[in-house]
Amino acid sequence: MVLRDQFLAGMSNAACTVSIVTTDGTAGRQGATVSAMSSVSADTPQPTLLVCINETSATAQAIKVNGVFCVNLLRDDQSGISDCFAKRWTTGDGDKFSCATWASDVNGSPRAVDGLVAFSCTLSSWKKIGTHYVFFGEVQDVALATEGSPLIYANRAYRSAVPIAPRSAPASGCNAS
Repeated sequence: MVLRDQFLAGMSNAACTVSIVTTDGTAGRQGATVSAMSSVSADTPQPTLLVCINETSATAQAIKVNGVFCVNLLRDDQSGISDCFAKRWTTGDGDKFSCATWASDVNGSPRAVDGLVAFSCTLSSWKKIGTHYVFFGEVQDVALATEGSPLIYANRAYRSAVPIAPRSAPASGCNAS
């Protein structure tokens, strides 16, 4: 097995939240499913996050032009939205945005009305690495749901986060602090 294949097999074990990254502006309305999203820092003038999107994606091209995007973190009962934006499913009208209800965020990007969290961002910088763009966004607004659990993708399947009961005693060799 070559290193690339080992890398992909290993990364399939990483549990990642599932988000729809959307944008709207002069380059049009676009969106894509992503599992590569992360906080960068909360301790900058504007909190910053990053998302990684394939270079061939129309969404990546639109974000570069529009300069804004919204990261819509999905709830564990919204895998159908993920599948629409990942092009695994199609809607009857051919518009992937018709698989959910959307509102405009503070920057004009589509925000999932029933999502778990929506981070409205302005594009601060981007870098192309291999086949993907890494987009850094300065968070302008956060819309939080009052309840719900995140949709997780791990071992090439959707999953739900399940709380684990705390241990009554630390594992062998560990000391409580």
